[in-house]
Amino acid sequence: MLISTSRTTGEAHIDQAAAIDGCTAELGDARTLGAADDSYGVVLVLGPLYHLLTRQERLQALAGARRVTRPGGLVAAAAISRCASLFEHTATTWLGTTPRVRDAVEGILRTGVHEAGRKGFTAAYFHTADQFAEEMTAAGLANTTVYGIEGPSWGALKATEQHTKTQLDPEGPLFTSALEAARLAEPYPELLAAASHMLAIAQA
Repeated sequence: MLISTSRTTGEAHIDQAAAIDGCTAELGDARTLGAADDSYGVVLVLGPLYHLLTRQERLQALAGARRVTRPGGLVAAAAISRCASLFEHTATTWLGTTPRVRDAVEGILRTGVHEAGRKGFTAAYFHTADQFAEEMTAAGLANTTVYGIEGPSWGALKATEQHTKTQLDPEGPLFTSALEAARLAEPYPELLAAASHMLAIAQA
């Protein structure tokens, strides 16, 4: 299995992998993978698409993942949802109280791009579900399915923790309800936008 992640987390992951017997890891570039064609049964692209701001770069990374995956193998890629920042900053109340956050969120919704340094976050790209699926297909991947990771109720959990200053019990009723909402929402693509992150699974 090949895991393609962002540079910051990648360096930490390499150190952790080095301590595991039988595991090898190297720091590279998701747009120009050094692995040979058809090398892996599964490739995970967890992080690079967050920070590749142009369609061309994202397609390079996805096409590279397809190239190094054996025919019929799986490619799983993660993306940030276009609406994630909207829901997050509703929960924090920054959306209604901090004009620079409001402007940044408006820009993300309109263009998908978060410029480096705005509202304390790095440069990032935020996908729509349809666009995410289309980019997977355009990179040569087949049978793509996109899932919403957190489900539509994650903002309610964040707001509750934010404003009560307490960590919710993962076995408690609100957490249980949010998990059930995520399960119920999974078959309905129109609800993917409500998740904070999305995961696309496809075949090489």
